[in-house]
Amino acid sequence: MHMADALLSPAVGAALWIGTLGTIAFCSKKLKDSMDEKMVPLMGVLGAFIFAAQMINFTIPGTGSSGHLGGGMILAIILGPYAAFIVMASVLTVQAFFFADGGLLALGSNIWNLGIYPSFIVYPLIYKAIVKADSSPKRIAVASVLSGVVALQLGAFSVVMETMLSGRSELPFGTFVLLMQPVHLAIGLVEGFVTAGVINFVRSARPEIIDSTLSTRPLSAEVPLRKIFAGLLLFAVMTGGILSWFASKNPDGLEWSIEKIVGRPELPEAGHGIAPALKSVQERTAILPDYNFRKPGEAAKTGPKSWPAPDPGTSVSGIVGSAMVLAAVLLIGALIRAFRGRTKRTP
Repeated sequence: MHMADALLSPAVGAALWIGTLGTIAFCSKKLKDSMDEKMVPLMGVLGAFIFAAQMINFTIPGTGSSGHLGGGMILAIILGPYAAFIVMASVLTVQAFFFADGGLLALGSNIWNLGIYPSFIVYPLIYKAIVKADSSPKRIAVASVLSGVVALQLGAFSVVMETMLSGRSELPFGTFVLLMQPVHLAIGLVEGFVTAGVINFVRSARPEIIDSTLSTRPLSAEVPLRKIFAGLLLFAVMTGGILSWFASKNPDGLEWSIEKIVGRPELPEAGHGIAPALKSVQERTAILPDYNFRKPGEAAKTGPKSWPAPDPGTSVSGIVGSAMVLAAVLLIGALIRAFRGRTKRTP
């Protein structure tokens, strides 16, 4: 559900950028006041895990479309809402700038759609309300599936609203919403079950992580996290390096919905203004566009790929991207801790 710049007007894109940057500042302040020492490496490995997991598109049977894990609920349940939003913003920023996945004008919207709803609406109002103090596997499964569905429905509806507010008359509101919501219902169900599996894995290995987030208490320094770190990093490397070859080649739910309406998976890009300027920036920063090596000239215009598609470019993208997200989150965490230390020393 990564929006392209062609779906948004500059005004709507800028408004979502402002909202997203404001939320990042708010979350950073909250983390400065409450983040414990073990939070930063956990944020980093989870960011690498989510980056790799988002590379795996799965087919939605009977539709010709596909979906991928968003990961917002996994982040919120394990890290809490503030850290989860920072990590999601890091993942999507790395994807946009270095892999040309989602537009730069649309980056604020993508972070908002995939980060705000799971972190600040669904997690506190649905997941925590169901699980409460009883984090049993059954309650986690029920809460995760329901939360995954609601978060994806809110995100998909926001995409429709944002295109409507942008004046994209090619995508009539009624038709667009009737396509987007059902296909993202199916994606949300898959996300919910995957979320339940990941959370129950973490709970079985280190229940203290889940309990500390629910109770908003700092994680004890005595809780060993080495196995969790190693497991998530191994999964990120295996997923980005190998399992990404088996990703569905069908258009994702957003592209599929657009194609059903206009006959192609993307709207034409603007010929002038801020969007093409940002596109030019993205072309220079994207070291592995579309998760592959740069292909000069006509070689970049390839037809449908076979399945599975073993590709060294995809493997390198998965591993490099996961490492970049890990490094970015660790840097952000270090800056927050440094600022906190300087604030404490200031009289």
